[in-house]
Amino acid sequence: MNTILIVDDEKNIQKSLSQGLTLKGYKNTTASSGEEAIKICATEDIDLVLLDIMMEEGIDGVQTLIKLLEQHPELNVVMMSAQQDIEIAVKTMELGAKRYITKPISMDKILSNIEPLMEISRLTKENEILKTQIVDDDEMVGETPAIKRLRSEINQVATSDLGVLITGENGTGKQLVANAIHRHSKRADKPFIPLNCAALPEELVESELFGHERGAFTGADSMRKGRFELADGGTLFLDEIGDMSIKAQAKVLRVLEDGEVERLGSHQIRNVDVRIIAATNKELTTEIERGEFRTDLYYRLKIVPINVPPLRERSDDIPLLVKYFTDRLQLNMGSAPKAFDSEAYSVFQSYNWPGNIRELKNIVERLLIMVNREVILPTDVDSVIPREIDTVDMQGTAATYQSNTPLSTMVDSAEAEYILSALKENNWNIRKTSEVLEVERSNLYKKMHKYNIVRPDTQN
Repeated sequence: MNTILIVDDEKNIQKSLSQGLTLKGYKNTTASSGEEAIKICATEDIDLVLLDIMMEEGIDGVQTLIKLLEQHPELNVVMMSAQQDIEIAVKTMELGAKRYITKPISMDKILSNIEPLMEISRLTKENEILKTQIVDDDEMVGETPAIKRLRSEINQVATSDLGVLITGENGTGKQLVANAIHRHSKRADKPFIPLNCAALPEELVESELFGHERGAFTGADSMRKGRFELADGGTLFLDEIGDMSIKAQAKVLRVLEDGEVERLGSHQIRNVDVRIIAATNKELTTEIERGEFRTDLYYRLKIVPINVPPLRERSDDIPLLVKYFTDRLQLNMGSAPKAFDSEAYSVFQSYNWPGNIRELKNIVERLLIMVNREVILPTDVDSVIPREIDTVDMQGTAATYQSNTPLSTMVDSAEAEYILSALKENNWNIRKTSEVLEVERSNLYKKMHKYNIVRPDTQN
């Protein structure tokens, strides 16, 4: 929560300002001298200081301002004074104060001066967090042709300001692609602001996108900039845009065409320079046919289309991804290091991964937590991957079929029994069985998974 420090040697002013700010939802604390204020700012996370100029004891407000900004150059300081002294006002502004307010001070006057500064403070913190997340997560792991093509497309489009529409299944890493485009663009030092359109109720989407003025609707106790304004100069990432309402789509299109936004409850037009990157797991042409998505917005967004391949189309990258997630997750866990047996990667590759990279990461994390050994075995991996179909009796008994049973089912049953027999003959040694059957171990694991063939002593 944003915190405001009130510095004034008059207790009644401290009390009235503190009560008023608390009612408006601002956390605050007080100090009666410049020296006390300097100590508080050194030990607490303060976003803004309301600083009186004339204080009877210790250093005055101007000296306090100088010392605070020496130690905290980005700190927002608003000066307060009973004197309408233009010379002092100019001096404090030159020294780095953001505002100068004369007493008597009403709460409306305070709010009109501090709200924009508090918004900037919030945005700065958001950007620092987002930049950290981008640096931490912007790893495009893999060496398959599919991922190399994706990297090439990102590099080509990043240098332009064209709109990008990223498509792909859930969990494929569409936001990762958007992050990478932003980081390699000329806007990299500006904000990257994401908005998940599917995660917000329809009535809140417009407020999030365009912002609102204080009193614009019930609960709007303070001014708030929308994502378009927060992303000014940078990139706005609209995730799951296929879930955005038609009404909101029309307003987004207007911003793309005019570069102008209007906060809810305001008639003031504000110009913004924003690059739009959108993403969806839906087929937008189908949504257009159903009347759920605007054709004009679709073509405005789809200047450069990028499709993120599902994990099943780049299965050779799975061992690299498993190693990457293992290293990253263990750093956060702080537990004893673990490694996957070399044959365990074949089990990972045998699965279709409908949840894509997100599902793979979750499975790796689960194994690192649940397996109490230094080496995670193929059987461990196989035990946590969902089964698809149950075709064969695990005791080796052939299923009985009617005369109208499809040939493909009969072939599957025969193949399953043959594999099961070979595994038993080789004491369930995967390497030996794959050599006897003359198939790759990864293919053998795929077949075992397909037919639900599990070594008896590993079944629960």
